[in-house]
Amino acid sequence: MTATTTPAPVPARPPRQSLPRRVLALLRNTWRGLTSMRTALMLLFLLALAAIPGALLPQRSLNAQKVDQYIADRATLGPWMDRLQLFDVFSSFWFTAIYALLFVSLVGCIVPRVFDHYKAWRTPPVKAPRNLTRLPHHYSTTTTASAQDVIAEARKQLRGWRVIERDGADVGPGGGSSRNHGGSREHRVEHRAKDGERTLSAEKGYVRELGNIVFHLALVALLVAIAVGKLFGYEGNVIVVADDGPGFCTTSTAAFDSFRAGRVNDGTGLTPLCVRVKDFRADYLSNGQAEMFTADISYQSGGDLANDTWRDTTIQVNHPLRVSGDRVYLQGHGYAPTFTVTYPDGRTRTETTQWRPDDPTTFLSSGVMRFDPPGGMFGSEQERRKHQIAVEGLFAPTALLHGNLLTSSHPALTDPAVAVDIYRGETGLDTGRAQSLFALDSEMIKQGRLAKEQRVNLRPGESATLSDGTKVTFDGAKEYANLQVSHDPAQGWVLASALTMMAGLLVSLLVKRRRIWLRAYPDARGNDERRTVVEMGGLARTDQAGWGSEFDRLRTRLLDSDPTARTESTRE
Repeated sequence: MTATTTPAPVPARPPRQSLPRRVLALLRNTWRGLTSMRTALMLLFLLALAAIPGALLPQRSLNAQKVDQYIADRATLGPWMDRLQLFDVFSSFWFTAIYALLFVSLVGCIVPRVFDHYKAWRTPPVKAPRNLTRLPHHYSTTTTASAQDVIAEARKQLRGWRVIERDGADVGPGGGSSRNHGGSREHRVEHRAKDGERTLSAEKGYVRELGNIVFHLALVALLVAIAVGKLFGYEGNVIVVADDGPGFCTTSTAAFDSFRAGRVNDGTGLTPLCVRVKDFRADYLSNGQAEMFTADISYQSGGDLANDTWRDTTIQVNHPLRVSGDRVYLQGHGYAPTFTVTYPDGRTRTETTQWRPDDPTTFLSSGVMRFDPPGGMFGSEQERRKHQIAVEGLFAPTALLHGNLLTSSHPALTDPAVAVDIYRGETGLDTGRAQSLFALDSEMIKQGRLAKEQRVNLRPGESATLSDGTKVTFDGAKEYANLQVSHDPAQGWVLASALTMMAGLLVSLLVKRRRIWLRAYPDARGNDERRTVVEMGGLARTDQAGWGSEFDRLRTRLLDSDPTARTESTRE
């Protein structure tokens, strides 16, 4: 005999899907993954994580000079951080990508849930389980009342519940009636084949899921409102000396010291507004910590501009001026020293310029002033440039001297003094090069085009005289206010969305979803046919939500029974 082996059959390969089908399947699976609640939660966490650099690192939109200094101090790491847009976090491409993905994920996740919840809302409560004793909470007793009376009385007590009553009347399947009874949202009678038995199904707590949906819809609305505000809003910062001077008007972006326009806002079409600061007050604690900033201002807007009418008001930190859809915030303050230069021919130049607070606790400030000689003093333009005056140094609102070294002991303006270097030469005012507001051009000093004449400490009224008879006098100092004009057309929607989110969250946390069932039927045991057996069962999502005690209260209220009656009750 010859043995032959039969090869095992090779399983047939499933038919290969065409390329369009594979692409469609890939897109469908990607969409399902993106619109899942797990993905939405991950993106929300990632968005919060991505915002951390914006809180820890200086941002160019808030303080460009600090960003430049941060990069200069870190010659290697700083430029790489700038390339990764870590100094422009909230306008970076990666933050915007997370923001957009979170928005799409939330919309794709919530919209199907809205329809599912609507279907669940319209679906009648489920029929009573065959064995109510298997539920986590159940109760059984007997009564002399009829099954119909027991169910009718219970139905009256279930106001605010969705209720369906079912009975065993001799009516064919499918018969029944629908009506509103006892204050319940829905009441329907359905007939079953078994006679003599009545059941009642009731549900409550659908608002819990509704609150959850409202919370997520409000979150989407909040994201949309913030995006609209960033697109169509703008912010501008300006320093105004508190001397009831001309102030500023929002006629153009040039009126601001720094300006940040929205993505679709080019800086034109600003809301007309004029503000001037009459005076400024800072309240300090005994240790020098600022307690409150207050500024008395006058403003014009709308028809007041045409009538040249000024309105007075007071603004404080977190209490801005709201007018014409804009808000004027008081963000901070500082000091602006005043110097007067008296030239040999008797003519004077007086200037008040803000200086930068270098120490936020004592407001020891630094800055510079540049003075151009009056016209006609010198025969040529080149000679005039050689006689420009510059004053650079420190200002102390409450002076404290350690020998010749000046510092400040308190931020309040109680004993002002300055320690300054006085220069003569070319200050660079008309060279076309950008000049710092708080420091001289070091190149001018290195090249010898700007020479130091004197280094002196001055108090208000004191002066220093240069070699050619020019006198530089320190007149004192004034306070200035740092104001921010902010325009956000979606601010009201942001507030409404945030409040709606809180309301939806509270509803979803406080409302409990629960179900109860009642079954009443004649007692077939013994010869007493007038007694009725009543069974009650309850089910909730979590027993920790207090459902056990509520079930006991419902049992007592619906069946009007004594807790010591013949009862069978178990809890998980």
